[in-house]
Amino acid sequence: MKELVIDLEAEKKEILKRYRALLRACKPTLQKGDKQMIRRAFDMALENHKDMRRKSGEPYIYHPIAVAQIAAEEIGLGTTSIVCALLHDVVEDTDITLDEIEREFGKKVARIIDGLTKISGIFDPNSSIQAENFRKMLLTLADDVRVILIKLADRLHNMRTMEFMARDKQLKIASETSYLYAPLAHRLGLYAIKSELEDLSMKYTDPDTYKFIARKLNEKKAERERYIKEFIGPIQEILLEQGINANVFGRPKSIHSIWNKMRKKSIPFEEVYDLFAIRVIIDTTQEMEKAECWKAYSIVTDLYRPNPDRLRDWISSPKANGYESLHTTVMGAKGQWVEVQIRTKRMNEIAEKGFAAHWKYKESNSDSGLDQWIQKVRDILSNPESNALDFVDDFKMNLFSDEIFIFTPKGSLIQLPLDATALDFAFEIHSDLGASCIGAKVNHKLVPLSHKLSNGDQVEIITSNKQTPKEDWLNFVVTAKAKSKIKSALKEEKRRIAEDGKEILERKLKSIKITYNTDNLNKLAAYLKLPSTQDLFYNVAKGEIDLKQLKEFAVAERAIDTTSGASTKIDHHVEGLVKKVEKKDKETLLIGDDFQKLDYTLSACCNPIPGDDVFGFVTVNDGIKIHRTNCPNASKLMANYGYRIVKAKWTSQQELAFLTGLRIVGIDDVGLVNKITTVISQDFKINIRSITISSNQGIFEGSIMVYVNNTGHLETLIKKLKQIKGITGITRFDSEP
Repeated sequence: MKELVIDLEAEKKEILKRYRALLRACKPTLQKGDKQMIRRAFDMALENHKDMRRKSGEPYIYHPIAVAQIAAEEIGLGTTSIVCALLHDVVEDTDITLDEIEREFGKKVARIIDGLTKISGIFDPNSSIQAENFRKMLLTLADDVRVILIKLADRLHNMRTMEFMARDKQLKIASETSYLYAPLAHRLGLYAIKSELEDLSMKYTDPDTYKFIARKLNEKKAERERYIKEFIGPIQEILLEQGINANVFGRPKSIHSIWNKMRKKSIPFEEVYDLFAIRVIIDTTQEMEKAECWKAYSIVTDLYRPNPDRLRDWISSPKANGYESLHTTVMGAKGQWVEVQIRTKRMNEIAEKGFAAHWKYKESNSDSGLDQWIQKVRDILSNPESNALDFVDDFKMNLFSDEIFIFTPKGSLIQLPLDATALDFAFEIHSDLGASCIGAKVNHKLVPLSHKLSNGDQVEIITSNKQTPKEDWLNFVVTAKAKSKIKSALKEEKRRIAEDGKEILERKLKSIKITYNTDNLNKLAAYLKLPSTQDLFYNVAKGEIDLKQLKEFAVAERAIDTTSGASTKIDHHVEGLVKKVEKKDKETLLIGDDFQKLDYTLSACCNPIPGDDVFGFVTVNDGIKIHRTNCPNASKLMANYGYRIVKAKWTSQQELAFLTGLRIVGIDDVGLVNKITTVISQDFKINIRSITISSNQGIFEGSIMVYVNNTGHLETLIKKLKQIKGITGITRFDSEP
């Protein structure tokens, strides 16, 4: 076999070329002595990564240089961040320690690199290493937001160069990106990076759809560009006449956002009209910003008729991440809706570079939404008890939601996520107010705690000193602050009750002659299927565990003691869940790196069928579950438990039937249902499990659960059904509603 020849001389030249490009990108922010500091960091990284290579075979140093380049060019960060980006992997991957970094570059750099270094050590197999690492990184966010910004640059470069990785690694990293890092980029106002991360994630988790949309966009590119040119011509002309210095251009929407629209509205690609947005960027002074933007708005809406429901004014009330812009949707030629975004150069820089640009303009806007958000993150992080997974879930919920603006009785403005309730508002004002809240007055009308607030509501909270947080509150609050405060109050209460249960259990175990020790308590908790000994004490105190169950445990324990010890040893590791199947003729899935036949169950949340792109997930109690890679729950599982993902692929050995759902929309016609069932049952000989049909003023909607063999079989069926006169759309859905 031909050996790979590495030209070290050429590589040296390439490294130097990339380093010089990095210095050019840093130029705008360089101060005296900065160049030398960057050089020292580069030399340290080069020296310590010298024998390492990336999966593609390239020298490893290419990666830190690229991350530093993204931090400088695309996020606009300064020298400290460039140094940290160059050194972000040395503590994790080489012998360099944090102390050495601190001696060479100071405390600040060492602290940021510590935030970027994964946690090492032994973990409880039920906790999530990924969630713990994410929480560690966020803890440093409270001190220094640069940790997250460098992490985003690192993630972006990894996503751009992921084609050489194993498929399961690609899935894990892509899911983690769409679940956590893209929302984080969005929250920090880095829209360009957020869009690219979402597109790259989709490229790996749903490659077929990604390629399909990319191909469609490419086919219509010339036609789209012609339309944009004709649309913006008159706008530019009048702006020039009115003396407004502005740049007007069209910007294509990202593949992910087009796919989102297709999914949300259940429409094919052809019916997505806003494949691009028009941007008007005005160059003006800060005092004139508002007036000039509204002037440009008036010019656009004089030329094209606006949709009155689609005006978004984020100039008067900026988003929590500092985003300012005017959005309107207008009717262009050929009856096509076009989104127009109007903003100034300053606003555009904040929209593109988010946090870094926000600091640059900070003097003028001292208490911005972004600072308030960082403060909120600090509040969430100040609750150290919270389980890392719960924390990541709560944090994630607050990342991607749109804001609503709520007024206090005295007229102060509070920003909350969409779908926030009166109870969220109470906790937002003060934890004690939330804990003792019994109701609220919204616009002077009495409402319950769970009442969902709308934009512009004025809310007054009613409290009682007898009120304490309740378990069911967690079902309707949406802010991370409210959730964490309620959880810690409930934990405290539970801990108090568990203390009483401890004494009761000790007495009961004594009476049935079982020694009260840690080993027996753990065995008892496992026997009663309780997650921890605290739950055991709590249930005893609540009277949910009686003497009869304890006696049954005692009998079971004695029976175990009489059998041989070796056979009772249970292996708790992931491997223990993977039971090899002796002989299974009807097998259709091969699982794991070496693609063996293992026991599995198909997940009900996405009903995979042969031909779907799938992966296996090792659960704690139910063995291996198979999910589609684009399943709604997949990104969460892979983002939190990537190490439990196993590869899986279908083999086409025989015809088995798998359940899947079809949603059919059309114009009601006599005998339409009969035609549909004839195609399914007679032409295709497919069994129908259930069918629900509704007709409303001539519009027909139906949901049918059918058994098919594989994706090819399903596609042929859909094609045939679409040929029935009157049917306008068919989409697959995953599980029965």
